[in-house]
Amino acid sequence: MEDYIVRLLPYLRSCLFLGASLALASCSGELPQVGLPSALIPGSVSTPNTGKTSGNVLLLVPLSGPLAPVGQVLANAAKLAFPAGSSPKLDVRDTGGTPTGAAAAAQAGLAAGDGIILGPLTAGDTKAVAPIAKQAGVNVLAFTNDGSVAAPGVWPLGITPGQQVKRVVQAAADAGHTQLAGLLPDTEFGHSLAQALQQEASDLSEPTPQIVYYDKSFSSINRAVREVSDWDARGQALTAQIKAARDQDTQAGMAKARELRRQQVAPPSFNAMFIGATDANTLAEVANFLPYYAVLPSQVQLMGPTLWANLASAMGSQPALIGAIYAAPDPANASAFEAKYSAAYGSTPPGIANIAFDAAALAKLAASSGGYTTNVLTAPSGFTGTDGLLVLQADGTVKRGLAVFAIAHGQPTIASPAPTNFKQP
Repeated sequence: MEDYIVRLLPYLRSCLFLGASLALASCSGELPQVGLPSALIPGSVSTPNTGKTSGNVLLLVPLSGPLAPVGQVLANAAKLAFPAGSSPKLDVRDTGGTPTGAAAAAQAGLAAGDGIILGPLTAGDTKAVAPIAKQAGVNVLAFTNDGSVAAPGVWPLGITPGQQVKRVVQAAADAGHTQLAGLLPDTEFGHSLAQALQQEASDLSEPTPQIVYYDKSFSSINRAVREVSDWDARGQALTAQIKAARDQDTQAGMAKARELRRQQVAPPSFNAMFIGATDANTLAEVANFLPYYAVLPSQVQLMGPTLWANLASAMGSQPALIGAIYAAPDPANASAFEAKYSAAYGSTPPGIANIAFDAAALAKLAASSGGYTTNVLTAPSGFTGTDGLLVLQADGTVKRGLAVFAIAHGQPTIASPAPTNFKQP
């Protein structure tokens, strides 16, 4: 799956704020010595003790090549958690933005005695580093949002499709919307969303969702909305009757057409639909087709990905999208980190900066709480970060405490606050 950061590189180059949708957990509170958001708050320990207990912290980022602007942002953010003279130290090494470069940088850092790896940036780089780290007995806090790299000792800290889908589907189900459908791009991201929808439906004992894919062409989006709405069965007959009445070109025919138009088309077979569009043009086209094929907000809870956080204000001008929901970190929690970054570097940090600071703060906390071991990193009650709660699981997956936002006129509203804890079994 393509990492989100590769697709959004132009925004980083122009120093635009990418929003909380791309942010990973940083830390709440204050570090007294530097005025940063505080180190993450650990819970109890129960998992096996694997991973190193000491050494410096290895940061793998692309400081050369096309992803260098991203790498510099990540390095800047991580350095904020490591004030001058503190211990352990941050060992920053350039991956060049390639799997080969990431592997070489990892080998060099581990040979120097580093005890934990932060990064690398992409899924491909992470797959190259993972076996090297495993052989050395070192844990990895990767920056990718591709959940497929998750494995014991390797945690992808990006907000994965599975995390996004799980939160909004659960919120919809809590409101009684349990019959799912998906209108998704025919891309790796779209197919990952589909897999997550199917898994969540199974977990909630809900019917298997109907999934329809589209490409970005107007005709494909039209076909997909028509197909997923089952318009031919629901509304085609009524449309044909209205046309036939109009074609009579008589007063009686026009009156009959008006009467038919007042009839209600049966609702679709689903009452919750996940829309995978992540750009304004595609969303605008979808918003136009939904009412045309009688997929109405009063009948269907629309849901979308975390990247909607960047489009939410514009989406509020589309009546068909009012009330649609998406899961994302609450941006209010990131204000302390943003202020510190701005003071240090003279610019507002893009959302991706949070991932590196969070990982760095977590590693520094672990160093003072028993070492970079799996049992420290996978504390069952998790850690409180700038973007909310995160819990690292022993199998490499990550649970996140995301808020649910609803599209409204103007700014989105919080429909369900981010949880502050997860219920323990």
